[in-house]
Amino acid sequence: MRGLTHRAVDRAAGLPVGSTSYYARTRAALLELAVTRMVELDSTELEPPVGGLAEFLAATVHQAITEGRTRMLARYEFALEAVRRPELRAAYDRGGLLLRRRCAEILEAAGSPAPERHTRVLIGWLDGSIFDALAGTGSLAPPGLNELTESARELLAGLGLPDTR
Repeated sequence: MRGLTHRAVDRAAGLPVGSTSYYARTRAALLELAVTRMVELDSTELEPPVGGLAEFLAATVHQAITEGRTRMLARYEFALEAVRRPELRAAYDRGGLLLRRRCAEILEAAGSPAPERHTRVLIGWLDGSIFDALAGTGSLAPPGLNELTESARELLAGLGLPDTR
């Protein structure tokens, strides 16, 4: 997190020194912009499943622990930073609530009788699976797509949601 500076962003983006500080005058503003952008990227990836819901959930976790690994690790850094910086907490929570609402919509469309409560359970599974595979002991042997799909099916069955295979 200490490496995320105005100068580092300018350098990574190939911009003249000082360009980033035009848009984000303070470090807090820079962090908020980064969180906001991460949420925008996440939101575009949360489209309703074309196939079954279990496959969609498994693919989401699998993508996060493979191609999306760097962004997920950054998200964990932001989560910890938001605990220490109340000014970042608001931006982080806005993004999280947006993603939770989208998750509840997907679950409601899948027939959940309690989409808000089921969202909490589902987010717990998603977050736990991803964290374990990236930063926990599960990183020694992360789950593959097939294992994640079976786990998602078991979770959905536990919630009383039909298997949409």
